[in-house]
Amino acid sequence: MVSFVKRVLIAVAIMAVLYALNLAMSKQGLFGFGVPLYQVDLWKMAGINVILAVSLNLINGFTGQFSIGHVGFMAVGAYSSTFVTVYHTQGLERWLAGVVGADVAAATVFIFVILIGALAASIAGLIVGIPSLRLRGDYLAIATLGFAEIIRIILVNTNRVGAATGFRGCVDALNGTTCADESMGRLTIPAYTNFFWIGFLAVITVVVIYNIVNSDAGRALISIREDELAAQAMGVNTTRYKVTAFVISSAFAGVAGALYGHWRLPHPNDFTFVRSFEIIIMIVLGGMGSITGAILGALVITFLPEVLRQLPGGIYNYRLVIYAALLIIIMLTRPQGMLGQKEFGFSWLKRAQKRRVGDEPAGGSTGVPIAEREPSVIDEKKDSENR
Repeated sequence: MVSFVKRVLIAVAIMAVLYALNLAMSKQGLFGFGVPLYQVDLWKMAGINVILAVSLNLINGFTGQFSIGHVGFMAVGAYSSTFVTVYHTQGLERWLAGVVGADVAAATVFIFVILIGALAASIAGLIVGIPSLRLRGDYLAIATLGFAEIIRIILVNTNRVGAATGFRGCVDALNGTTCADESMGRLTIPAYTNFFWIGFLAVITVVVIYNIVNSDAGRALISIREDELAAQAMGVNTTRYKVTAFVISSAFAGVAGALYGHWRLPHPNDFTFVRSFEIIIMIVLGGMGSITGAILGALVITFLPEVLRQLPGGIYNYRLVIYAALLIIIMLTRPQGMLGQKEFGFSWLKRAQKRRVGDEPAGGSTGVPIAEREPSVIDEKKDSENR
């Protein structure tokens, strides 16, 4: 009971901190203190990158598979959620606004479209995962990369979602131009995303992935990573576990895509294979198989290029070279990543579990080892018979 109350208090504290930070990052600021828009955008992108890196780490780090098509599921989440927002939620939001107020109505619609994005991405992950996860290594990487490129090409050639110009609002399906009025849909995608939503969903992602990894299913995933043949020999249904992990990872990529789509407006060029490699660099840099490593890698990859922009004079022109050199130095000195497979500060996230009877220490509730127990009459009789 005490541990449960502790976790609830920590959750409330996190929500309060996120709410305060969101106010500070708004135009009004918090108690006269505000954060520059440039830094706000950096922190928003960092939060989205955390969701992407932690979710991909479930596949690449803990399951031992090599997927480089994560950005494809992000694109599915971004476009599916914004499509529903533009064409199917305007009337619902107006009705809810008259009942519960505009802010609650917008939040309700946003939660709904995020779930739509996660569901669409998870279905895509299931469709891709069932045939692809029978492959291994480079073959799986090529298959997932091909999926991501297929998604991008489809988006480029679909007028209903803006095609090559990006999706900014309602598009007339007949002539491919912007809708004349709002009777056909929203003319612009509403900017629902703020730092509170990004931070809250990043925390949810970390908690869910952490509890999966530390569950029985997580141990099965780790056994697949260590030796898939041995796991099969021990009765682990490797295909089912890999597909399940793939679907969960894809769903969170869809959540990140929904957040991105309601912030920067989705464009096909935002979901190229280069973006996939950036996400992979985050988890490799932080540590494959480490959640805190993935978070650290996401923050480094987000902020390091921007820090290098502040270099003075002619050094600024070589920032990309310095960026690449720093990554190479880190990988040469720490090939396992900055944290390897280590974690820190996550003990409070564990679900409370009742101790099994079979795990009780020998010697009863007092915990006295068998070797220190006083011999009973039956033990002495058996000892004399053996002699």
